[in-house]
Amino acid sequence: MTSNPPVKRIAVIATIYRYLSHAQHFADRFMVGYPYEGRWHRPDTQVVSLYVDQRPEGDQSIDRAREFGFSVYPTISEALRCGGDKLAVDAVLLIGEHGEYPRNEKGQVLYPRYEFFKECVKVFEEDGRAVPIYNDKHLSYSFEKAQEMVADGHRLGFPILAGSSLPVTWRLPDVELPLDCEIESALMIGVGGSDPMDYHALEAMQCMVERRKGGEAGVKAVQLIEGDAVWKAGEEGRWSKELLESALSRCDSPCGLTEEDGRTQDLLGSGELQRLVESPAAYFIERNDGLQTTLLMLNGAIRDYCFAARLRGVPDPVSTQFFLPPTPNVTYSACLVAKIVEMIMTGVAPFPAERTLIVSGMLESCLTSRVQDHQRLDTPHLQVEYRAPAESHHGRA
Repeated sequence: MTSNPPVKRIAVIATIYRYLSHAQHFADRFMVGYPYEGRWHRPDTQVVSLYVDQRPEGDQSIDRAREFGFSVYPTISEALRCGGDKLAVDAVLLIGEHGEYPRNEKGQVLYPRYEFFKECVKVFEEDGRAVPIYNDKHLSYSFEKAQEMVADGHRLGFPILAGSSLPVTWRLPDVELPLDCEIESALMIGVGGSDPMDYHALEAMQCMVERRKGGEAGVKAVQLIEGDAVWKAGEEGRWSKELLESALSRCDSPCGLTEEDGRTQDLLGSGELQRLVESPAAYFIERNDGLQTTLLMLNGAIRDYCFAARLRGVPDPVSTQFFLPPTPNVTYSACLVAKIVEMIMTGVAPFPAERTLIVSGMLESCLTSRVQDHQRLDTPHLQVEYRAPAESHHGRA
Protein backbone atom coordinates (compact mmCIF):
# COMPACT_ATOMS: atom_id res chain seq x y z
CA MET A 1 0.00 0.00 0.00
CA THR A 2 1.45 3.34 -1.06
CA SER A 3 0.67 6.64 0.61
CA ASN A 4 0.20 9.91 -1.22
CA PRO A 5 3.18 12.29 -1.06
CA PRO A 6 2.71 15.13 1.40
CA VAL A 7 1.26 18.37 0.10
CA LYS A 8 3.94 21.01 -0.51
CA ARG A 9 3.56 24.03 1.75
CA ILE A 10 4.09 27.45 0.15
CA ALA A 11 4.88 30.89 1.57
CA VAL A 12 3.97 33.90 -0.56
CA ILE A 13 6.17 36.98 -0.11
CA ALA A 14 4.71 39.92 -2.03
CA THR A 15 4.90 43.68 -2.38
CA ILE A 16 1.10 43.96 -2.67
CA TYR A 17 -1.86 41.61 -3.08
CA ARG A 18 -4.79 43.18 -4.90
CA TYR A 19 -6.82 42.75 -8.11
CA LEU A 20 -4.61 42.19 -11.19
CA SER A 21 -1.38 42.34 -9.21
CA HIS A 22 1.15 39.62 -10.00
CA ALA A 23 0.67 38.19 -6.51
CA GLN A 24 -3.03 37.77 -7.20
CA HIS A 25 -2.43 36.15 -10.60
CA PHE A 26 0.07 33.61 -9.29
CA ALA A 27 -1.03 32.86 -5.74
CA ASP A 28 -4.70 32.49 -6.70
CA ARG A 29 -3.75 29.74 -9.15
CA PHE A 30 -2.04 27.80 -6.39
CA MET A 31 -5.25 28.02 -4.35
CA VAL A 32 -7.85 27.10 -6.97
CA GLY A 33 -5.86 25.53 -9.81
CA TYR A 34 -5.20 26.62 -13.38
CA PRO A 35 -5.84 25.61 -17.02
CA TYR A 36 -2.86 24.12 -18.84
CA GLU A 37 -2.45 21.80 -21.83
CA GLY A 38 -6.14 21.06 -22.14
CA ARG A 39 -7.11 20.29 -18.56
CA TRP A 40 -7.56 21.85 -15.14
CA HIS A 41 -4.60 21.33 -12.81
CA ARG A 42 -4.84 21.31 -9.03
CA PRO A 43 -1.26 21.08 -7.76
CA ASP A 44 -0.44 19.16 -4.59
CA THR A 45 0.42 22.44 -2.89
CA GLN A 46 -1.08 24.62 -0.19
CA VAL A 47 -0.49 28.30 0.46
CA VAL A 48 0.10 28.39 4.23
CA SER A 49 1.45 31.89 4.82
CA LEU A 50 1.62 35.35 3.30
CA TYR A 51 3.68 38.49 3.82
CA VAL A 52 2.70 41.71 2.06
CA ASP A 53 4.87 44.81 2.19
CA GLN A 54 2.12 47.31 1.33
CA ARG A 55 -1.67 47.25 1.65
CA PRO A 56 -3.13 49.82 -0.74
CA GLU A 57 -6.82 50.35 -1.36
CA GLY A 58 -8.29 47.15 -2.77
CA ASP A 59 -5.95 44.89 -0.77
CA GLN A 60 -7.11 41.26 -0.95
CA SER A 61 -4.64 39.68 1.49
CA ILE A 62 -6.94 39.44 4.52
CA ASP A 63 -9.92 38.21 2.48
CA ARG A 64 -7.82 35.55 0.70
CA ALA A 65 -6.36 34.40 4.04
CA ARG A 66 -9.86 34.07 5.50
CA GLU A 67 -11.20 32.26 2.43
CA PHE A 68 -8.33 29.77 2.04
CA GLY A 69 -7.28 29.31 5.66
CA PHE A 70 -3.76 30.70 5.82
CA SER A 71 -2.17 33.40 7.97
CA VAL A 72 -0.77 36.81 7.07
CA TYR A 73 2.44 37.51 9.00
CA PRO A 74 4.10 40.84 9.79
CA THR A 75 7.61 39.75 8.71
CA ILE A 76 9.15 37.53 6.06
CA SER A 77 10.90 35.33 8.61
CA GLU A 78 7.63 34.71 10.44
CA ALA A 79 5.89 33.85 7.16
CA LEU A 80 8.61 31.32 6.29
CA ARG A 81 8.43 29.81 9.78
CA CYS A 82 4.62 30.08 9.94
CA GLY A 83 4.92 31.76 13.32
CA GLY A 84 7.20 29.07 14.77
CA ASP A 85 10.95 28.85 15.26
CA LYS A 86 11.95 26.75 12.22
CA LEU A 87 11.46 26.94 8.46
CA ALA A 88 7.99 25.47 7.95
CA VAL A 89 7.43 25.68 4.18
CA ASP A 90 8.59 23.72 1.15
CA ALA A 91 8.79 26.61 -1.33
CA VAL A 92 8.63 30.39 -1.57
CA LEU A 93 6.86 32.57 -4.13
CA LEU A 94 8.67 35.91 -4.10
CA ILE A 95 6.52 38.37 -6.04
CA GLY A 96 8.00 41.86 -5.92
CA GLU A 97 5.92 43.59 -8.59
CA HIS A 98 3.46 46.50 -8.25
CA GLY A 99 3.16 48.85 -5.30
CA GLU A 100 4.47 52.34 -4.58
CA TYR A 101 8.27 52.31 -4.71
CA PRO A 102 10.79 54.98 -5.74
CA ARG A 103 12.56 55.15 -9.08
CA ASN A 104 16.22 55.87 -9.67
CA GLU A 105 17.75 58.21 -12.25
CA LYS A 106 17.55 55.45 -14.88
CA GLY A 107 13.79 55.10 -14.42
CA GLN A 108 14.05 51.72 -12.70
CA VAL A 109 11.48 50.92 -10.05
CA LEU A 110 13.38 49.97 -6.90
CA TYR A 111 11.35 46.91 -6.01
CA PRO A 112 12.81 45.22 -2.91
CA ARG A 113 13.23 41.80 -4.52
CA TYR A 114 16.85 41.51 -3.42
CA GLU A 115 15.97 42.49 0.15
CA PHE A 116 13.08 40.01 0.27
CA PHE A 117 15.32 37.28 -1.17
CA LYS A 118 18.07 37.94 1.37
CA GLU A 119 15.54 37.69 4.20
CA CYS A 120 14.66 34.22 2.91
CA VAL A 121 18.33 33.26 2.63
CA LYS A 122 18.90 34.39 6.22
CA VAL A 123 16.17 32.01 7.40
CA PHE A 124 17.66 29.20 5.30
CA GLU A 125 21.09 29.76 6.85
CA GLU A 126 19.80 30.03 10.42
CA ASP A 127 17.56 26.97 10.16
CA GLY A 128 19.92 24.75 8.17
CA ARG A 129 17.48 24.03 5.34
CA ALA A 130 16.79 25.73 2.02
CA VAL A 131 13.77 25.42 -0.29
CA PRO A 132 13.02 26.42 -3.90
CA ILE A 133 12.31 30.09 -4.64
CA TYR A 134 10.33 31.51 -7.53
CA ASN A 135 11.35 35.15 -8.12
CA ASP A 136 8.94 37.08 -10.31
CA LYS A 137 10.37 39.11 -13.22
CA HIS A 138 13.97 40.40 -13.13
CA LEU A 139 16.01 39.41 -10.11
CA SER A 140 16.90 43.00 -9.25
CA TYR A 141 17.33 46.43 -10.80
CA SER A 142 21.03 45.96 -9.90
CA PHE A 143 23.11 43.34 -11.73
CA GLU A 144 25.45 43.12 -8.74
CA LYS A 145 22.53 42.27 -6.45
CA ALA A 146 21.07 39.84 -8.98
CA GLN A 147 24.44 38.09 -9.26
CA GLU A 148 24.55 37.66 -5.50
CA MET A 149 21.05 36.14 -5.51
CA VAL A 150 22.01 33.50 -8.08
CA ALA A 151 25.23 32.79 -6.18
CA ASP A 152 23.22 32.24 -2.98
CA GLY A 153 21.19 29.57 -4.73
CA HIS A 154 24.31 27.76 -5.90
CA ARG A 155 25.99 28.16 -2.50
CA LEU A 156 23.09 26.79 -0.46
CA GLY A 157 21.92 24.31 -3.08
CA PHE A 158 18.35 25.50 -3.67
CA PRO A 159 16.78 25.99 -7.11
CA ILE A 160 15.74 29.44 -8.31
CA LEU A 161 13.17 29.93 -11.04
CA ALA A 162 12.97 33.54 -12.17
CA GLY A 163 11.56 35.66 -14.93
CA SER A 164 8.23 36.40 -16.56
CA SER A 165 5.58 34.50 -18.50
CA LEU A 166 6.76 35.41 -22.00
CA PRO A 167 9.28 32.56 -22.46
CA VAL A 168 6.66 29.98 -21.44
CA THR A 169 3.49 31.33 -23.04
CA TRP A 170 2.12 30.04 -26.34
CA ARG A 171 3.79 31.02 -29.60
CA LEU A 172 2.02 31.85 -32.85
CA PRO A 173 3.15 29.92 -34.81
CA ASP A 174 4.52 27.23 -32.47
CA VAL A 175 8.22 27.85 -33.14
CA GLU A 176 11.27 26.69 -31.20
CA LEU A 177 14.73 27.26 -32.59
CA PRO A 178 16.74 24.04 -32.93
CA LEU A 179 19.24 23.57 -30.14
CA ASP A 180 22.74 24.52 -31.32
CA CYS A 181 21.43 26.28 -34.42
CA GLU A 182 23.59 28.98 -36.01
CA ILE A 183 21.88 32.35 -35.67
CA GLU A 184 23.16 35.03 -38.05
CA SER A 185 21.02 37.87 -36.62
CA ALA A 186 17.96 38.32 -34.44
CA LEU A 187 15.41 41.06 -33.83
CA MET A 188 12.61 41.50 -31.31
CA ILE A 189 9.74 44.00 -31.39
CA GLY A 190 7.58 45.00 -28.46
CA VAL A 191 5.97 47.76 -26.48
CA GLY A 192 7.03 49.26 -23.19
CA GLY A 193 8.97 52.30 -22.24
CA SER A 194 9.52 51.32 -18.63
CA ASP A 195 11.97 48.88 -17.15
CA PRO A 196 9.23 46.37 -16.10
CA MET A 197 7.84 46.27 -19.65
CA ASP A 198 11.12 46.40 -21.56
CA TYR A 199 12.33 43.48 -19.45
CA HIS A 200 9.58 41.33 -21.03
CA ALA A 201 10.82 41.97 -24.55
CA LEU A 202 14.49 41.40 -23.73
CA GLU A 203 13.70 38.16 -21.94
CA ALA A 204 11.56 36.86 -24.80
CA MET A 205 14.44 37.50 -27.20
CA GLN A 206 16.90 35.87 -24.79
CA CYS A 207 14.93 32.62 -24.52
CA MET A 208 15.26 32.24 -28.29
CA VAL A 209 18.88 33.24 -28.90
CA GLU A 210 20.23 31.24 -25.94
CA ARG A 211 19.62 28.10 -28.05
CA ARG A 212 22.37 29.04 -30.52
CA LYS A 213 25.48 26.99 -31.11
CA GLY A 214 27.74 27.16 -28.07
CA GLY A 215 24.99 28.49 -25.81
CA GLU A 216 24.93 31.93 -24.22
CA ALA A 217 28.41 33.45 -24.22
CA GLY A 218 27.75 36.73 -22.42
CA VAL A 219 27.35 40.32 -23.58
CA LYS A 220 30.23 42.40 -24.93
CA ALA A 221 28.53 45.79 -25.27
CA VAL A 222 25.14 47.51 -25.34
CA GLN A 223 23.62 50.71 -26.61
CA LEU A 224 20.15 52.24 -26.33
CA ILE A 225 19.15 54.89 -28.87
CA GLU A 226 15.86 56.78 -29.23
CA GLY A 227 13.86 58.97 -31.58
CA ASP A 228 14.84 59.60 -35.20
CA ALA A 229 18.20 57.92 -34.56
CA VAL A 230 16.33 54.58 -34.55
CA TRP A 231 15.11 55.02 -38.13
CA LYS A 232 18.50 56.32 -39.24
CA ALA A 233 20.13 53.21 -37.75
CA GLY A 234 17.79 51.09 -39.89
CA GLU A 235 18.80 52.97 -43.04
CA GLU A 236 22.44 52.39 -42.11
CA GLY A 237 21.85 48.66 -41.68
CA ARG A 238 22.35 48.47 -37.91
CA TRP A 239 19.10 46.53 -37.70
CA SER A 240 17.52 44.39 -40.39
CA LYS A 241 14.45 45.62 -42.25
CA GLU A 242 13.92 42.06 -43.45
CA LEU A 243 13.70 40.80 -39.86
CA LEU A 244 11.47 43.69 -38.86
CA GLU A 245 9.09 42.85 -41.70
CA SER A 246 9.08 39.21 -40.63
CA ALA A 247 8.37 40.10 -37.00
CA LEU A 248 5.61 42.55 -37.98
CA SER A 249 4.00 39.81 -40.09
CA ARG A 250 3.27 37.94 -36.82
CA CYS A 251 1.65 40.96 -35.19
CA ASP A 252 -2.10 40.74 -34.48
CA SER A 253 -2.42 44.28 -33.19
CA PRO A 254 -1.39 46.87 -35.79
CA CYS A 255 -2.68 50.29 -34.81
CA GLY A 256 -3.64 53.29 -36.92
CA LEU A 257 -5.74 52.58 -40.02
CA THR A 258 -6.33 48.96 -39.01
CA GLU A 259 -8.05 50.14 -35.84
CA GLU A 260 -10.00 52.80 -37.73
CA ASP A 261 -11.60 50.65 -40.41
CA GLY A 262 -10.03 47.17 -40.30
CA ARG A 263 -7.85 47.54 -43.36
CA THR A 264 -4.73 45.44 -43.82
CA GLN A 265 -1.51 47.43 -43.60
CA ASP A 266 2.08 47.09 -44.68
CA LEU A 267 3.35 49.14 -41.77
CA LEU A 268 6.97 49.07 -42.86
CA GLY A 269 6.54 49.51 -46.60
CA SER A 270 3.94 52.28 -46.36
CA GLY A 271 5.87 54.43 -43.92
CA GLU A 272 3.03 54.19 -41.39
CA LEU A 273 5.38 52.67 -38.83
CA GLN A 274 7.41 55.86 -38.48
CA ARG A 275 4.23 57.94 -38.30
CA LEU A 276 2.59 55.79 -35.62
CA VAL A 277 5.49 55.08 -33.29
CA GLU A 278 5.41 57.68 -30.55
CA SER A 279 8.90 57.33 -29.08
CA PRO A 280 10.95 54.70 -30.92
CA ALA A 281 13.78 53.04 -29.05
CA ALA A 282 16.38 50.50 -30.13
CA TYR A 283 18.35 48.26 -27.80
CA PHE A 284 21.52 46.95 -29.42
CA ILE A 285 23.03 43.91 -27.68
CA GLU A 286 26.44 42.72 -28.91
CA ARG A 287 27.31 39.20 -27.76
CA ASN A 288 30.79 37.89 -27.00
CA ASP A 289 30.48 35.30 -29.77
CA GLY A 290 29.76 37.97 -32.37
CA LEU A 291 25.97 37.71 -32.55
CA GLN A 292 24.23 41.07 -32.95
CA THR A 293 20.72 41.27 -31.51
CA THR A 294 18.27 44.17 -31.55
CA LEU A 295 15.11 45.06 -29.66
CA LEU A 296 12.84 47.71 -31.21
CA MET A 297 10.21 49.26 -28.94
CA LEU A 298 7.35 50.38 -31.17
CA ASN A 299 4.78 52.02 -28.89
CA GLY A 300 1.83 53.37 -30.83
CA ALA A 301 2.19 51.03 -33.82
CA ILE A 302 1.68 47.57 -32.30
CA ARG A 303 0.69 45.88 -29.04
CA ASP A 304 2.42 42.51 -29.46
CA TYR A 305 5.80 40.96 -28.71
CA CYS A 306 7.23 39.27 -31.80
CA PHE A 307 10.61 37.75 -32.70
CA ALA A 308 12.45 37.08 -35.95
CA ALA A 309 15.83 35.55 -36.72
CA ARG A 310 17.91 34.50 -39.67
CA LEU A 311 19.43 31.03 -39.31
CA ARG A 312 22.37 29.79 -41.33
CA GLY A 313 21.21 27.42 -44.04
CA VAL A 314 17.54 28.45 -43.79
CA PRO A 315 16.34 30.55 -46.76
CA ASP A 316 13.66 32.59 -45.00
CA PRO A 317 13.59 34.25 -41.58
CA VAL A 318 12.02 32.35 -38.70
CA SER A 319 9.48 34.39 -36.73
CA THR A 320 6.80 34.07 -34.08
CA GLN A 321 4.54 36.00 -31.71
CA PHE A 322 4.64 35.49 -27.95
CA PHE A 323 0.89 35.20 -27.37
CA LEU A 324 -0.55 37.06 -24.37
CA PRO A 325 -4.27 36.43 -23.74
CA PRO A 326 -6.11 39.46 -22.35
CA THR A 327 -6.99 40.58 -18.86
CA PRO A 328 -8.46 39.88 -16.43
CA ASN A 329 -7.61 36.16 -16.64
CA VAL A 330 -4.23 36.45 -18.44
CA THR A 331 -4.02 32.69 -18.84
CA TYR A 332 -0.40 32.96 -19.96
CA SER A 333 0.46 33.20 -16.25
CA ALA A 334 -0.86 29.63 -15.90
CA CYS A 335 1.98 28.51 -18.19
CA LEU A 336 4.48 29.96 -15.73
CA VAL A 337 2.68 28.53 -12.70
CA ALA A 338 3.01 25.09 -14.31
CA LYS A 339 6.80 25.59 -14.41
CA ILE A 340 6.87 26.80 -10.80
CA VAL A 341 4.98 23.67 -9.76
CA GLU A 342 7.46 21.55 -11.74
CA MET A 343 10.34 23.07 -9.79
CA ILE A 344 8.61 22.63 -6.44
CA MET A 345 7.83 18.99 -7.13
CA THR A 346 11.16 17.97 -8.67
CA GLY A 347 13.56 20.30 -6.86
CA VAL A 348 15.02 21.32 -10.23
CA ALA A 349 14.37 24.60 -12.06
CA PRO A 350 13.25 23.86 -15.66
CA PHE A 351 15.55 26.59 -17.00
CA PRO A 352 18.54 28.31 -15.41
CA ALA A 353 18.29 31.51 -13.37
CA GLU A 354 21.27 32.73 -15.40
CA ARG A 355 18.79 33.62 -18.16
CA THR A 356 17.11 36.10 -15.84
CA LEU A 357 20.47 37.24 -14.53
CA ILE A 358 21.83 38.22 -17.93
CA VAL A 359 18.57 39.91 -18.96
CA SER A 360 18.56 41.88 -15.69
CA GLY A 361 22.11 43.02 -16.48
CA MET A 362 21.37 43.86 -20.13
CA LEU A 363 18.43 46.00 -19.13
CA GLU A 364 20.35 47.88 -16.44
CA SER A 365 23.25 48.54 -18.80
CA CYS A 366 20.99 49.73 -21.62
CA LEU A 367 19.25 52.15 -19.26
CA THR A 368 22.70 53.38 -18.22
CA SER A 369 23.46 53.98 -21.91
CA ARG A 370 20.32 56.09 -22.18
CA VAL A 371 21.23 58.38 -19.29
CA GLN A 372 24.81 58.63 -20.56
CA ASP A 373 23.80 60.30 -23.81
CA HIS A 374 22.96 57.01 -25.56
CA GLN A 375 26.58 55.91 -25.69
CA ARG A 376 27.73 52.43 -26.60
CA LEU A 377 28.95 50.85 -23.35
CA ASP A 378 31.34 47.95 -22.94
CA THR A 379 29.93 45.41 -20.50
CA PRO A 380 32.79 43.20 -19.25
CA HIS A 381 30.72 42.42 -16.13
CA LEU A 382 28.07 40.60 -18.21
CA GLN A 383 30.17 37.47 -18.66
CA VAL A 384 27.21 35.21 -17.97
CA GLU A 385 27.56 31.87 -19.72
CA TYR A 386 25.05 29.02 -19.68
CA ARG A 387 23.36 26.43 -21.87
CA ALA A 388 19.66 26.45 -22.69
CA PRO A 389 17.66 23.36 -21.70
CA ALA A 390 17.22 20.89 -24.53
CA GLU A 391 13.50 20.68 -23.82
CA SER A 392 11.13 23.42 -24.99
CA HIS A 393 9.16 24.86 -22.07
CA HIS A 394 6.66 27.14 -23.81
CA GLY A 395 2.94 26.44 -23.81
CA ARG A 396 1.50 24.05 -26.35
CA ALA A 397 -2.08 23.91 -27.59
